[in-house]
Amino acid sequence: MEIYDALVIGGGQSGLAAGYHLQRAGLRFLILEASDEATGSWKRYYDSLKLFSPARYSSLPGMRFPGPPERYPTRDEVVDYLHAYAEHFRLPIRTHAFVKRIERQGVNFIVHMNGQGTLTARSIIAATGAFSRPHLPQLEGQERYQGKILHSSSYQNPTAFKHQRVLVIGAGNSAVQIAVDLAQTARVTLTSRDPVRFRQQRIWGRDVHFWIRITGIDTWKRAFPSWNPGEIKKAEVLDTGVYQAALASGNPTYHALLERFTETGVQWEDGQADEFDTVIFATGFRPNFPYLAALGALDENGNALHTGGVSTTVPGLYYVGISGQRSHASATLRGSGADAAYVIRDLRRYCKRPVTTEARRCCDSLQPA
Repeated sequence: MEIYDALVIGGGQSGLAAGYHLQRAGLRFLILEASDEATGSWKRYYDSLKLFSPARYSSLPGMRFPGPPERYPTRDEVVDYLHAYAEHFRLPIRTHAFVKRIERQGVNFIVHMNGQGTLTARSIIAATGAFSRPHLPQLEGQERYQGKILHSSSYQNPTAFKHQRVLVIGAGNSAVQIAVDLAQTARVTLTSRDPVRFRQQRIWGRDVHFWIRITGIDTWKRAFPSWNPGEIKKAEVLDTGVYQAALASGNPTYHALLERFTETGVQWEDGQADEFDTVIFATGFRPNFPYLAALGALDENGNALHTGGVSTTVPGLYYVGISGQRSHASATLRGSGADAAYVIRDLRRYCKRPVTTEARRCCDSLQPA
């Protein structure tokens, strides 16, 4: 029976970063990706999405993001980069490998997949990330509303909403960007519990990521063993001035959070009512680790029990891609590499496998010139 040193669940940015460091450590591993390609959630995001960090600060370990370093890459550029990354390092990836459950058998883990049998490994890296389970709150009267309700993860572009009245719920980057995008062809209102808070994208001619990088804020090491990712946090929107100007002009309009839904729209706290054809919840995501349920690895809300990505209840289980896992940059392109390196140092000790000179030389030979 073949036993891997590690199986990585998820082939997005976090899984690829983990693969890079596993390869560099000389470990025997396989990345399991449920879809037909290793790009994570990126290909499903809306068409107009752009990163809020410049290309200079948007790379996975060992391979720079191509093109002018100060530009803000698009969704499709990220997808192309992830394809190129996996191909460049020749990472072992099995697609269409949907993991149903993982169980413990002695010192090993048995991974059960839909239609692809089982695999055995000494350790597991859960890299299904923070963006695979959309969070759709239930607000008062929502069941009465007769219009269309969807999550921002289902939004692609404004075409299907032409001339509609659309309500976008949320105060983060995605909510504001989608509302402004839709306002090209629809009558759009943005609403949120707290007012939208804008943070200046460029300070003294440099992107904010330059300043948080040189001050160390971006990578302050912190672990949250008791932090609940389900808690609602006040969002901030990075902006060069475009989105703030759009809201100031009234296109889209902004309104404080609704009091309740009606059959045709919503009622506001002042008693006024508006009708909407579609409501889009840009209300974030929740952790998605159902395949770990049998291991005792999760709390009652399905959140991973971990410190810095190392499971506190299941030896040999690790995580990459959890928001706030170790730093402010965790769960981003720029932060995935550091988090993966951290957990794989522990994983290597757990598997009692030293880094071989041959493995390091092989991986180093793949580095871009």
